[in-house]
Amino acid sequence: RSMLGQADALVVEVSHLDVHGVGYVDVILAYRDRSTATARLGSESVPDGLAAGEQVVARIVANMIVAIERSPT
Repeated sequence: RSMLGQADALVVEVSHLDVHGVGYVDVILAYRDRSTATARLGSESVPDGLAAGEQVVARIVANMIVAIERSPT
């Protein structure tokens, strides 16, 4: 993967948590090459109602997931 870009992925797991009143979402993604990635994102960077099994696009900067979007249908 490049330092800046996007990657198609499958959502494996989604967990919501609250830290001192700020909402975060832990997400595990599986890429097409069968590698996985884990990200802790602010709730504003993840679509509402995201669930395991959804196809998404991961926005990546410096090899870190910075946002997740639902794949266009």
